Amino acid sequence: MLTVAETLLYSAEFRLPRSLSASKKRSRVEALIDQLGLRAAANTIIGDEGHRGVSGGERRRVSIGIDIIHDPIILFLDEPTSGLDSTSAFMVVRVLQRIARSGSVVIMSIHQPSYRILGLLDRVLFLSSGRTVYYGPPAALPLFFSELGQPIPEGENPAEFALDHIRELDGTDAGIEEVVKLNKLWQDKALPHAVSAASREPFLSLKETIILSIAGGKLVSGSGSGSSATSQVATYANPWWVELSVLTRRGFTNSRRTPELVLMRLGAVVVTAFILATIFWQLDSTPKGVKERYSFFAIAMATMFFTSADALPVFLIERHIFFRETAHNAYRRSSYVLSNAIVTFPPLILLSIAFAVISFFAVGLAGGAEGFVFFVLIVLASFWAGSGFVTFLSGVVPNAIIGYTVVAAALSYFLLLSGFFVIRDRIPAYWIWLHPALPVPDQVPIFDGTTMGKEAVSTQMAVLNAIGLNMRVDLNSTSCIATGADILAELALNQLGKWACLWATIAWGFLFRVLFYITLLLRSTNKRR
Repeated sequence: MLTVAETLLYSAEFRLPRSLSASKKRSRVEALIDQLGLRAAANTIIGDEGHRGVSGGERRRVSIGIDIIHDPIILFLDEPTSGLDSTSAFMVVRVLQRIARSGSVVIMSIHQPSYRILGLLDRVLFLSSGRTVYYGPPAALPLFFSELGQPIPEGENPAEFALDHIRELDGTDAGIEEVVKLNKLWQDKALPHAVSAASREPFLSLKETIILSIAGGKLVSGSGSGSSATSQVATYANPWWVELSVLTRRGFTNSRRTPELVLMRLGAVVVTAFILATIFWQLDSTPKGVKERYSFFAIAMATMFFTSADALPVFLIERHIFFRETAHNAYRRSSYVLSNAIVTFPPLILLSIAFAVISFFAVGLAGGAEGFVFFVLIVLASFWAGSGFVTFLSGVVPNAIIGYTVVAAALSYFLLLSGFFVIRDRIPAYWIWLHPALPVPDQVPIFDGTTMGKEAVSTQMAVLNAIGLNMRVDLNSTSCIATGADILAELALNQLGKWACLWATIAWGFLFRVLFYITLLLRSTNKRR
């Protein structure tokens, strides 16, 4: 959700060296906006499927601008006019012509260029079955085909005629051998003269053109000035902390302009917490209350995990941007993973506090202020672990439909092994590592849940006095024989303390993000060596 100017400015911060001042980077962006003909759309958002933004031609020019922000010597483009109408395609190629006139070598593939586009090109290369059938200026095409014995009719697009004729020859027995031989003859003898006569420009090879570009200061060095052809260029233009800062600022900008994502998650958490608070209102310390607390924690855990699934589309949407930028060594993958975690964390704090404030006191959980703080922390850790797991999956699954299916299934397995449905001692050893921590219930009064609980208080007191005299223990109506620790021991949940479980949950969140980083490394098959 960035504007055209912001997109190019962030690209400048990634691709231009740190030695260049912010004012010089901004000046480069402003000059590039004018060069690309994007001044009128500079403050318009790029847009996506759900948000209207710039036109297709303007989006294509922004894409080109991202690639040339560092003023490269050579620019390769694969079908830059594909999917555009004739006017937008012509404007894109005219921009590329201005880039070439500035000293860069622009090489692009294009299918059936219009007559106007053909007039903007300096050289064209026709291929058939991987063999060169023509290389030279477009203006020399009529002369070439005249020598071939197939003159181009007046008023016909030379490119379309050439493509159609080559396709016809390719289907004959003789094939394209005659055209290939004529092209070789032109390269050896006639091409320089034909180029000079057609374009009035000296004929230069690609190597000579690159040398001229370097001599003109096209290669950006660490000092921001022109460099020699032997200068060594660093793999990344900036150190990792600069990349982290830029990525984090860009991430927060995108989040700020899409508040509906956070608001939807907040709404789901608030509604769930409100429903749980009203259903489990002020639970007592009876055995029934303990079971209901157990149910509350099970639903709460499910809420934390399943609402984390909303983070799945975040990386899927920007995945192609990530692969493109990292393929050009704009930033390190580790910087992206750290930035993703930083941008993700503040909303999790908001969700945790909202859930805890609504549910903790309403349900009647014990512990006072200290218990409330721990409840907020364990909820935050659960959101952190769930978000980390979903982020890891977003780097693995190919699309959101498969992703949601995998997330729902995997989180169901986590919930199954959480201890709410299967006692820890019943969980096989090879699954026990998925077993999380559980809060400690309150104490259980002695007569609650028994037949004596329905008797009059006087009868209960008489029984208590008799038991107390026999056991030489002072018993009253609030006395209990089972504590929260006893219940946890009965459920085999007393192996770890609550703080150890909190740290274990946090560690899961970090582990999932490490796995996300490894996934990005393995999937970045198009990175440049």
